[in-house]
Amino acid sequence: MITDSDGPLPLPAWPQHGAEERAGLLRALEQEGWWRYGGGEVELFEREFAGHHGAAHAVATTTGTHALELGLGVLGVGPGDEVIVPAFTFIASSLAVQRLGAVPVPADVLPGTYCLDVGAAARLVTPRTKAIMPVHMAGQFADMDALRELSSATGVPLLQDAAHAHGARWRGLRVGELGSPAAFSFQNGKLMTAGEGGALLLPDGASHREAVLQHGCGRPPYDRVYAHLTQGSNYRMNEFSAAVLRAQLSRLEGQIAVREERWARLRKALGSLAGVEPQDADERCTVNAHYMAMARLPGCSAGRRLAVVEALTARGVPAFVGFPPVYRTEGYWRGPVRGTPGELAGRCPVAEELGRDCLWLHHRVLLADEPVVDRVADLFADALAAG
Repeated sequence: MITDSDGPLPLPAWPQHGAEERAGLLRALEQEGWWRYGGGEVELFEREFAGHHGAAHAVATTTGTHALELGLGVLGVGPGDEVIVPAFTFIASSLAVQRLGAVPVPADVLPGTYCLDVGAAARLVTPRTKAIMPVHMAGQFADMDALRELSSATGVPLLQDAAHAHGARWRGLRVGELGSPAAFSFQNGKLMTAGEGGALLLPDGASHREAVLQHGCGRPPYDRVYAHLTQGSNYRMNEFSAAVLRAQLSRLEGQIAVREERWARLRKALGSLAGVEPQDADERCTVNAHYMAMARLPGCSAGRRLAVVEALTARGVPAFVGFPPVYRTEGYWRGPVRGTPGELAGRCPVAEELGRDCLWLHHRVLLADEPVVDRVADLFADALAAG
């Protein structure tokens, strides 16, 4: 076991940056304009990000939450509509729905991958359902085969929440090749980052034109007569963020390859510990981007899990408790809802369990050298014994 005499845990820093980001910031600084219609960085980033993910188009946004809002807006979601979301996810997934006046409908998730249970989602489709929002949890794809079948059978479109899935692949297909809009986040902890930011991938020209309008207050690009043609907001990304993200994109694939290797090693070590179940892999997810290294402590109380997380952080391991079910947050009940906490909990037993026993490690752990990954596993064992 590792003792304090081993010194600070030598994890890679995050975010990572270098000469490419510096050069990009100077390019943006020295342009004629610093907003997307005054320079070229945002447009170039959109083209490069869409191409990297196999999408026809991309629209860069201020945040990942705004990318979700924009995607819902493009799908025509509005007040009184329903959107099916996983119960176990960061609250941005349901919050984006509520900000448009629509009702998030939490569905349970699978106990192994923590992704949307498609059967549970199917049982919640009603005439009011305007979209289904799978979340690719920690880089592990939701079951896109079953989801696409459900979408085809019901006529309800999908909006992929791909905030954790930069560069991931399903059956060899990139996120943008799956035929539905997909929203990404570039918040400080994400796999690519400019501190904040987001992007929405779009499958065709019509949806792209609508997204461009909505993300600029309903106004066409380069309009000079204030022709606001639709509803929307100002979700436009600035040139500095786009310049940084172009550099971040250039190193994404190399980092994914390292994380894939290190997760196999860490997963094996964690899986050998009594009382620990690492997140499962769906073999159809041919590339997992590994935004988080997630695991469960089945049967563990929320208090004991917190003690394990605190023991890990005290030893320099960036550890966090898992998400509570969205309906277990106070903020959820401040927006449009249907049902009661008890009713939602009753139909989401797996999300309830995950809310108590799931924890995760920051993905920079998976960028560390192999001996450091082994040390993290030993520290996890120590924290489990102490907790």
